[in-house]
Parts: sequence; structure tokens; C-alpha cells
Amino acid sequence: MSIVVTYLAYLLISVGLTVLAGRVLSRSGRVFLVDALGGSDSAARGITNLIVVSFYLISLGFVALTMRTSSDSVSVRQAIQLLATKVGLVLLVLGALYLAGIVTLTRLRRPLRAQQLDNAATTAAEDASARTTLWRPAARRIAP
Repeated sequence: MSIVVTYLAYLLISVGLTVLAGRVLSRSGRVFLVDALGGSDSAARGITNLIVVSFYLISLGFVALTMRTSSDSVSVRQAIQLLATKVGLVLLVLGALYLAGIVTLTRLRRPLRAQQLDNAATTAAEDASARTTLWRPAARRIAP
């Protein structure tokens, strides 16, 4: 079996898995951040795109670096073993990068959620203060 066929199979499988994982990360991350940002879809989309692009660059860079092998011709058995080993490495890297993306989103969510809660508390306090001021009874005037 030609090593070129093994390379092509490796590229097709690896790029397909990378795109699939990137899309899942993008959809899940955007929903996660929309919740953290209080419904701001445009900000969530921007942050998610930054994380997903870095995911793609690191994943595809790893695929490109691990594509080379030392032998020019391999048997069918060797080709299958080589392909399985390389795809297994890609799966491990994709899993680690996906986990890193989720950890990044979680770390972003905490301060955003805290800021959202602080803003809500400040607004509630201001509303309560305004209601108290509005309902204060007028002082009685004593005629001279």
C-alpha cells in the first residue's frame, strides 16, 4: 500500500474530526457565553470565534507535524497500524484542546457572571432607593 494513500486517509480523518470538534465547541461555547453575558449574542460569538480559531490552528498544526513517517512504502498492515496510531494521537490532542476550551470558557464565565450579578444588585439597590425617595411623605408646614 502506498504511503500517499495512508497520508490522504490520515488527513481526511484528522481534518474531519477537527472540524467536527470545532463546530461542537463553537455551538456549546456560544450558548455557554450567551448565558454568562446575559443574552449578548454578538459578544459571545466573538469570544467563541477566538477560542475556536485557536483550537483549529493548534489541532491542524499538530496534524501537519505528525503526518510525516520514516518509511516510503508500507504494507497494508503497517499502513493500518500507522493510521490508527496517528489518528489516536489526534484524538488525544483534540480531547485535550476541547477540554482546554471548556476550561477557558468556564474561567471567562465566572467573572462575567459575577459582574452581571453585581450590576443587577446595584440596579436593584438604586431602584429601592428611588422608590423610598418617591414615597416619602411631605413634611407638614406649620403656619406662622
